[in-house]
Amino acid sequence: MSKGKYAVIGHPIGHTMSPFIHKRLFELSGVDAEYGVIDIPAEQLSEQYRSILKGLDGYNITIPHKTAIIPFLDELHPKAKLYGSVNTVCNRDGVSTGFTTDPDGFLKALSYAGIPLSGRVVILGCGGVARTMAYEALLNGASVEFVIRSGSVDKARALISEIKTSLNAATVSFCEFSELGGDIDTLINATPVGMSPRTDICPVGDEVIKKCNNVYDAIYNPLETVLIKKAKSFGSRAGGGMSMLVWQAVVAHEHWDGSFYDPKDIERLCTDAARELENR
Repeated sequence: MSKGKYAVIGHPIGHTMSPFIHKRLFELSGVDAEYGVIDIPAEQLSEQYRSILKGLDGYNITIPHKTAIIPFLDELHPKAKLYGSVNTVCNRDGVSTGFTTDPDGFLKALSYAGIPLSGRVVILGCGGVARTMAYEALLNGASVEFVIRSGSVDKARALISEIKTSLNAATVSFCEFSELGGDIDTLINATPVGMSPRTDICPVGDEVIKKCNNVYDAIYNPLETVLIKKAKSFGSRAGGGMSMLVWQAVVAHEHWDGSFYDPKDIERLCTDAARELENR
């Protein structure tokens, strides 16, 4: 049986953690495969798709190709259609299928952290990550409230309008940080506040964190942000973004070769990936 060929594509792409994570996942599953990095400027995607990408067994996609790759593919998974984005492609029997693994990676990360996606879910921010998390929370029957800065009101209104068009029964709203209050079932940070190198700051005050049953921070560098440390100290269940980064990679392997993994191995991989990031 020939060695599988996989890669991550994007531009620029020198910072990617994908090779570290995916090579470890291939080792854990015992699948004989190589995994590379291919830097493809936007204007070269069509040429490189024909000459290189069609010859791979599968590949991951990062900025700026997540939407641009779609017209080249034969099929789209339903969630890729919903989000209008692809971060994983599987080439099998001459058919290229596009997936987005972020939503399922997010759900798995929360599940293994013991964090339910129900009740009142408050999401800090209203960008791309917040959009994915909001859809998944709403599809799970939760209500969603975006918390934004005053300059993001128009963006929040546009996102809420889009969500309500797709999911007419969705209970979704927004408020500014100064207006946030009340008990919160799950608080999710989808902003960069607290990310390296500014690791000493927290997106919300203690009075908010103390009212949260669960806290999830999408930031993966550092492994534990100030928000997560505070949440744990106040007795809340809490998890960080490295788990989502690794679990979405796990979902890619499920699509590529059907591999499944021991959660303890994934937990160790999250720790090792965080250490690798620090060393860089």
